[in-house]
Amino acid sequence: MAGTASHRRSKEHQRDNRRDNRRGRRRAPRPGPGPLRRTAFGTAGLLCLVLGTSLALSGRETPVVRVETSGHGTVTGTDAPATTSAAPATTGAAATAPKPYPPSPPTRLLVPSVGVDAPVAELGLNADGTVEVPPADRGQEVGWYRNGPTPGETGPAVLIGHLDTVHGPAVFKQLPKLRPGELIRIRRADGGTVDFKVRTLLQAPKDHFPTEQVYGDTPAPALRLITCGGQIGSDGHWTDNIIVLADLA
Repeated sequence: MAGTASHRRSKEHQRDNRRDNRRGRRRAPRPGPGPLRRTAFGTAGLLCLVLGTSLALSGRETPVVRVETSGHGTVTGTDAPATTSAAPATTGAAATAPKPYPPSPPTRLLVPSVGVDAPVAELGLNADGTVEVPPADRGQEVGWYRNGPTPGETGPAVLIGHLDTVHGPAVFKQLPKLRPGELIRIRRADGGTVDFKVRTLLQAPKDHFPTEQVYGDTPAPALRLITCGGQIGSDGHWTDNIIVLADLA
């Protein structure tokens, strides 16, 4: 009997020890980011900025522009881009609307000051209502938004091109270097040519696209050239759009 009681006390003592051990066991807290870890993350962020252009050229074929509602004459979006440069406004009686041209699709875009001499194809809308863009394997091609006016008609004719693609620098790589007053020439299917002059360049975040300024009605023929710009975001895509506003020359 004494042996049995001793054995029972020994087992109870072992259970108590295990219970105490379980009660005393705590999960070690995760260490917070120390100075070295924070520095490493900061350096990685800087490297993303430095390597942004390489990422854009090496991996992603992204839409040039996303427009929530892109029908001609429809006003949506936030009209708050940063103006990068602008030509002096015309005042007085000379500010009369020039005579529009008859409708004719564009066939070629020439912008001598930035070395653009490119064919133009037609673009429509994607299933989600955004504007199509030229295929990435045709990065030297410009697209005309066919649901809007043709260049020379009253209203804004919209042409879209890539800044770069997975295949390298594209047709609008030098577009941000355009200056007010510089010439843009459009050849059309009717054999004619329409000349525009740059009025201003805008830079706007893609999620605050200035739809009214780009697609809104104008009293005279106008031209819009659109490409990407800004920085490479965390998703590997350009953050902004560069938009050229031009008027009939």
